[in-house]
Amino acid sequence: MTNETDEMIAARVQNGDVESFSALVERYEDKLTRYARKFLRDPDDAKDIIQEVFIKAFENIQSFDATRRFSPWIYRIAHNEFVNAIKKRARGPVLGIDFDVVFPHLAATDTADDTALERDTKELLEQCLDELEPKYREPLVLYYYEGVSYKDMADILRIPMSTVGVRLARGKAQLRKVAAKKNLYD
Repeated sequence: MTNETDEMIAARVQNGDVESFSALVERYEDKLTRYARKFLRDPDDAKDIIQEVFIKAFENIQSFDATRRFSPWIYRIAHNEFVNAIKKRARGPVLGIDFDVVFPHLAATDTADDTALERDTKELLEQCLDELEPKYREPLVLYYYEGVSYKDMADILRIPMSTVGVRLARGKAQLRKVAAKKNLYD
């Protein structure tokens, strides 16, 4: 069973082997919990919402297309649950018109030649996460903590891939401003 892909396990669940769903929970529980904690910034909320994510995933497993990748599908469910939790907490809409989607720019071309910069960004992100707008916080968390590709982020967030690049660039800029305000960044 350890050599099976997520998609193979999901297909088995779709074919009636409901016990196999536990393997998917085991593979994704820590990842989704980390994602929830970084995005929601409330460990108690994160635990409850992750349970809801797995319940929804199980209830909707028949809608999963086993010819596609499982991880963007379950991250999308998690994303929706996180946004709903933030809306409930705020008692109002989280986003109005999203100009990044209406007027997308070209995706930034990040190079992987500076590991130290990525490590420093992660450290700053951890210290400033609470003060970033959710639409910028989420792609930064997915990119730096979860290692999610631009394409998968576009699938998870349901935005064009070019918008992923824009949000990452704007999120980094917002991170620099917050860090400068806190005297954490030169």
